Amino acid sequence: MSAALDPRPLTGEPLALDLLNTRWNREGVLQDLLTGTDGLAVWLAANALDDRFTADATTLRHLLRARDALKKAVDGSPTEGAEAVDAVLAHGRIRATLTPEGPGELPEFADPAWGPAWLAARNYLELLATAPDRIRGCAHDACVLHFFDTSRNGTRRWCSMAACGNRAKASRHYARSKET
Repeated sequence: MSAALDPRPLTGEPLALDLLNTRWNREGVLQDLLTGTDGLAVWLAANALDDRFTADATTLRHLLRARDALKKAVDGSPTEGAEAVDAVLAHGRIRATLTPEGPGELPEFADPAWGPAWLAARNYLELLATAPDRIRGCAHDACVLHFFDTSRNGTRRWCSMAACGNRAKASRHYARSKET
């Protein structure tokens, strides 16, 4: 499989949210990209991690653990998910470096199989530090996707206006026309 075959309806979100978006609804049925190492390979390639990490069963197991931890933190509260996210973060660290461009950070992992999971958990911390109020779940009742709201005024409600936003508008229109 390749990133070109990524079946997910929403891609390109920050790493933590992109990991959450490996589950989505299609016609009322929950889909899951990470049911095996082929799906893991697609996700790694979609996030430009395939050159650094292997799509194997151990990496998949750790990534699923990170996805569950992030779901607790994002859909519940950071407090609810803190212990689970911290457990993932315990498998790596940041080493401060000096690069030709100035100060830098280099992630390090005792076990490289924890790399993608750790990077996703670390990205969640970065999103919380940047704008925690912009981490959102789609407002459509049947949608389980998440996004980082980059709109100017911070009022984005849908994972995609073309999909969920349009469905909500059509549903409201149908309800109004049914009343009359």
